[in-house]
Amino acid sequence: MKEENKSLYLAVLLSIIVIFITNNYLFPNKNKNIQKPTNLDIQIEDTVSEPTKTQEIKLVEKYNPITKEEAIGQDRRIKIETPQITGSLRLRGARFDDISLNNYKVSLEENSANIDLLKPAKTKEPYFAEIGWLSTDKNLKTPNKNTFWQTNSNTLTPNSPITLKWNNGQGVDFILDISVDEDFMFSITQRVENNSNKEISLFPYGLVSKTRSKNTKVARAIVHEGPLGVVNSSLEETKYSNIKKDELEEFKTTGGWTGITDKYWLTALAFDQTAKDVKTRYSYAETNSGDRYQADFISPVIKIAAKSSKQVTTHLFSGAKEIKLLDKYKDELNIDRFDLAIDFGWYYFLTKPFFYILDFLYIFLGNMGWAIIIFAALLRFLMFPIANKSYTSMSKMKKVQPKVQALQERYKEDKMRLQQEMMALYKKEKINPAAGCLPMLIQIPVFFSLYKVLYISIEIRHTPFFGWIKDLSAPDPTSVFTLFGLLPIPLPGFLDIGVWPLVMGITMYLQQKLNPTPANKEQAKMMMMMPIIFTFMLGNFAAGLVIYWTLSNILSIIQQKAIMNKIGVK
Repeated sequence: MKEENKSLYLAVLLSIIVIFITNNYLFPNKNKNIQKPTNLDIQIEDTVSEPTKTQEIKLVEKYNPITKEEAIGQDRRIKIETPQITGSLRLRGARFDDISLNNYKVSLEENSANIDLLKPAKTKEPYFAEIGWLSTDKNLKTPNKNTFWQTNSNTLTPNSPITLKWNNGQGVDFILDISVDEDFMFSITQRVENNSNKEISLFPYGLVSKTRSKNTKVARAIVHEGPLGVVNSSLEETKYSNIKKDELEEFKTTGGWTGITDKYWLTALAFDQTAKDVKTRYSYAETNSGDRYQADFISPVIKIAAKSSKQVTTHLFSGAKEIKLLDKYKDELNIDRFDLAIDFGWYYFLTKPFFYILDFLYIFLGNMGWAIIIFAALLRFLMFPIANKSYTSMSKMKKVQPKVQALQERYKEDKMRLQQEMMALYKKEKINPAAGCLPMLIQIPVFFSLYKVLYISIEIRHTPFFGWIKDLSAPDPTSVFTLFGLLPIPLPGFLDIGVWPLVMGITMYLQQKLNPTPANKEQAKMMMMMPIIFTFMLGNFAAGLVIYWTLSNILSIIQQKAIMNKIGVK
């Protein structure tokens, strides 16, 4: 095999690999320069078992899982009702462990259930959040998971906040003032009234705990799922597998937040943004029902003098990661970089603006599919001058191709002389062979940024286009190899090619026919295979992305054809 052919095959192979794993390596948000303190000197007791790096991982609980309804019926609760969520707060332990999302369904089926986000302990996969106080004084009683709080109301709504109260029998009252907005944000003010005759010292804490079954699948590598938070204004993400391996990760920060995220959903705690040296950590423990992960924080000590009181406010978010909503909380509540809960990736500077443009077009047009098409047209318009130069150069190369072939025949035994003569020809005809690569180089970050937007934005989840495309964030559901479902033939995933990926492949082939044919026959054959390769590769990508790529190809063909006609190229 000739050396130039080896290089070509290697380039194609690398291109295929890049399409699938670029986000895993080029989109890291890990900040390796964050200061990590030593092991936390305070253990959060009576909540979830928290291993340290020196402890052996053991089963922390044994129980037979019960249904969510059974678990909710075992305790007295306060109803939570907002336009966005329905659920309840467990009075025992003041635990947030029952949240369902009113406007988000599990699937597109007509009778699909609402998304259940938070679930009580003892269920199959418990997921909950709580806040409280810790003390180094073992004689001082503080609230724990079994504390039964007194309440002044049975329902929490945006218009009716609640107050919970508990007296420790030592002259100290612990009070929780809890409110909720129209969306997914709770505000909890922890107040301590010290009516005793001595000063007390307390540490505010909060935790988010999530248990996952052993066989639970993680989303594709392009999006982070697991513990995350902002530490000293830098996003710190840790994969479930890394937490399971290392058992405990610890950080120290001023400002920020911590929590656990899924692809579309988030439960996070934003502590006092002015408190210095807040300790946050991610930990793991094994249970008989699955792997339990926890993100928690401990704020610096608060000293409360005798006959006085102090308070601290924590915000709890539990809901859908709507981009504009997270931006609003970041600005209005001054939560440091709260928008980074959405995994925008390495091309953050493109991904987020792309979303806002698409959202604007969606509001204006009323259909996300048309918004993607108009977005593709706008991008082609912005790239018109660059593409114009590129296509002009390629058209000129196509025009002089007979001369190039004549040179190849004349100097086929003298490669050095051939290169010199070709460069002289290009210089004479004012052709830049490298100009054709520029639009593709620009398209690569645009492609991945749009891929990110379509894959991670909950605003695009379950949004239809027309016809058979019911969800632009999912692959085209049709399959040409089964005659669109008429033949009940089981196919491997890579053969599940829909109509839009097929059309995209055809447009890519037509666009390629307008370009100069590579002089090397092996290279020409390989280039002919590229539309087929990309058709299969993009077959399982979001339909919205394939629609964008198809229209972009069509517009490129029109532009390139017009230039060829102008120059006089057949």
